[in-house]
Amino acid sequence: MLDVVERLLSAPRPQLLHRFSAELGKLIPHHAAAMQTGDCPRSPLKVVGDQAIAEAVTSAELQRLVDRSEPGKALVVDDALGGVERRLVLLSSMPPVGKGAVLALVPTDGELPTADLELAAQLWHILSTDAGQRATDPGPDVLASNLAAATARAQVITDLGQTHAATLATLLAVLRSGRLSDTVARRTAVDLAADALVALKGVVDRDQALSEERANAAFAVLKTQLADLARHTEVDVDLVDPVGEASLPQDIAHTARTLTRGLVLAALDRPSTTRLRASWRLDGPVLRVTVRDDSPEVADAIPARGLTERLTTLGGHWEVDAVPGWGTTVTAVLPLGVAEPPELRPLDRLNPREVEVLTGISQGLRNRQIAEQLQLSEHTVKFHVRNILGKLDVSSRGEAAALARDLRLEPVTHRSA
Repeated sequence: MLDVVERLLSAPRPQLLHRFSAELGKLIPHHAAAMQTGDCPRSPLKVVGDQAIAEAVTSAELQRLVDRSEPGKALVVDDALGGVERRLVLLSSMPPVGKGAVLALVPTDGELPTADLELAAQLWHILSTDAGQRATDPGPDVLASNLAAATARAQVITDLGQTHAATLATLLAVLRSGRLSDTVARRTAVDLAADALVALKGVVDRDQALSEERANAAFAVLKTQLADLARHTEVDVDLVDPVGEASLPQDIAHTARTLTRGLVLAALDRPSTTRLRASWRLDGPVLRVTVRDDSPEVADAIPARGLTERLTTLGGHWEVDAVPGWGTTVTAVLPLGVAEPPELRPLDRLNPREVEVLTGISQGLRNRQIAEQLQLSEHTVKFHVRNILGKLDVSSRGEAAALARDLRLEPVTHRSA
């Protein structure tokens, strides 16, 4: 078991779920594993395993399972995942660091020993704690990939708009239907509208919870991290809470804590420092992280290279005011937003699987032929075709094929199992 833990903790961050699923499969064999985490604003939903299940899992399903889970326990429940009612194993963790995560497994065996479930819950807690710790201090490469996710979020927004456009079209169809009485039509329309509003609010609330932190709450985490240092050092450390209730993008909050800790430690290393003050200030479109000390020796006031890499990755810069004999003030200026992503072409809205299906359509293949080539069911291909027509805003396969000529599509090849 210690070997398993060592392999899990040594896995690169993008491979954590895949590695955990492989190791856990020896204990609880399963078809697929779906995770929702609060520590990854770029990609909070991740799925591995059976492709038919993985492609159909939605964040709304995972959020419902989050509400049913209990941190620290492994629960066996019956609920929908991938659009199908299944027997599931829920593992949930809320470690001291990070926002925790929930994992849903689709087990292959009917009998699940209690001891195995308890061990799985403990392993998940260890992995969640490690993942939360990694998320609090992301490297420049992770920050850069998170910024690149802005375009992906634009695609998600496009999909949401199309989903609710379909809801409005359905409402109009119900209200115009001659087969329904006025009473039934009104009741049906009200139910459809209510469901759409609840779904939209859930998406907005979930996105905000997973991708933002309140400035005060983020600074409180920093104060907890520095509490022992402030208590035991002879230097007078003053940590000033930010003013206001503004929210920070999660990447900005993580980076601000990293910069503040680094600047505080550097100031404490300078000789003759007796007082130190660290503060955050929201100044319009930027967050200003300032650390000021009274050490008369300012030769080492330039921030460390590692801190500079984290700052510049997010488009920030330093402001340094170092006066010999008076002290040093270092301010990290962090932009709160990213550049607006470019407008998407219609074909850019398609995910990789939909591009493959569109390639088959452009070659004149029928749904059954595309299904055989891609090793999918014909029903799944029909589902993708319907999404493709909606995303491209066309009404026929011929129009979709015409648009596909603007993109160099590779021929559909046979996939081995």
